[in-house]
Amino acid sequence: MPPPGTTPIDDALVACADGDAATFGAVYDALAPVAHGTALAVLRDPDHAAEVTQEVMVEVWQTAARFDPARASARTWVATLARRRAVDRVRSEQSRRDRDQRDVDSSRAGADRDVVAEDVERRLEGAAVRRCLDSLTPTQREAVVDAYYGGRTYREVADRLGAALPTVKSRIRDGLGRLRDCLGVNRG
Repeated sequence: MPPPGTTPIDDALVACADGDAATFGAVYDALAPVAHGTALAVLRDPDHAAEVTQEVMVEVWQTAARFDPARASARTWVATLARRRAVDRVRSEQSRRDRDQRDVDSSRAGADRDVVAEDVERRLEGAAVRRCLDSLTPTQREAVVDAYYGGRTYREVADRLGAALPTVKSRIRDGLGRLRDCLGVNRG
């Protein structure tokens, strides 16, 4: 005999505990919206809420014998199950995010070491270029530095140095050739 004040859904859930599969359809129809609404309120994601709802309703079928209408209504029991599952899902997602963040952080730490190596390599290359620039004639060095480090056009370099444009082009071409040879850069 069900306790006084029970609802038809409470009674149907008790019948499910006895293995009445036909009654579960009515229980599902009445309580799945409760589970979904509770899960959605916690998760705020319809897809996750739908998954939690499905898990809760499977749990309701499998554990219907644990339902006690004297302690709570079927709606309250299902809402409690849904809330617990949803909170577990939030915690699980947060743990996943934390793991992913740790992975990103550890990969960035490796990238920091690469940045240091790249900085050292860049400095060594810069030192080699400066050494090779010192091997150029003064007129070649001045023309190359004005054009490539000063950002000037060949005509601006020629005007600045007071030299003919073809002369400046020859100085830069010859200077770049000597730099290439000094740095050991292969053509091609």
